[in-house]
Amino acid sequence: MAAVTAIVAASASVISSGVQAISANQRAQKAKGKVGRAQQELQALEAARQEIINPYEGMESVAGLASDTSGILKNRYNNIGVATQAAEIKIEEADIALANTLDTLAATGASAGGATALAQAALASKRGVAAGIEAQEQALEEKRVQTEMRLDSAKMGEAQRLQGIEMSEAKRMQQAEAQGKDYVFTATEAREGVQLDRKQSEIDSYRGQVAAQQQARDGAIGSAIGGLGAVATSVGGLQAEKKAPKSEGGMFKAEEQKMRKAGTFDQFN
Repeated sequence: MAAVTAIVAASASVISSGVQAISANQRAQKAKGKVGRAQQELQALEAARQEIINPYEGMESVAGLASDTSGILKNRYNNIGVATQAAEIKIEEADIALANTLDTLAATGASAGGATALAQAALASKRGVAAGIEAQEQALEEKRVQTEMRLDSAKMGEAQRLQGIEMSEAKRMQQAEAQGKDYVFTATEAREGVQLDRKQSEIDSYRGQVAAQQQARDGAIGSAIGGLGAVATSVGGLQAEKKAPKSEGGMFKAEEQKMRKAGTFDQFN
């Protein structure tokens, strides 16, 4: 009876271990499928990664914005002339003064020497006035020229300033565009890197599940094999029990029956 109980218990253990092994193997296969799908998703993420860029690729030279502003400057003294109008006025006034003086002398009956002296005095006076006028005209002309030269210089300086602003702004915009491209690339690269790391962690987790389920399967298979060994041992014990001789009391009863049949049992009583 004990052998039968052992066989039943061992068989139940074998069945339980077999069920556990099958279940663990099924879970391992499912985990393997998850690993395969996750690997395909990882490959898709890697294939979809952005191309490496050169953010400065589109930058161009701004030297073409520079222009020669020296043409603004002119030699304003190049065309300045001598003030001849004052000299002409002087000659005319001298002639008129001389004629008037002679007429006066002739009318008054003055001598020729007095007329000459008066004419010379008038001429000298007119010369001084003419020279003053000429000097003023020359000074005014020089001031005009100097003012125009300062204006030319100021115009050239302003033109250069505007060119500098234009070139600086063009360079700044190119630099900002390059930095913007670099920022977008870096941010996208970081985000894609996080996705790749997350997917790789998922794959590693599924692989860990596969290994754990395979270990559980192998352990269940080992338990089943051990249970089969216990069943075999129990079956062997049952067979040996059937073949073994009966108990000592049973043997005595068999001998008693033989002796009663032979009529010799009463001799011993």
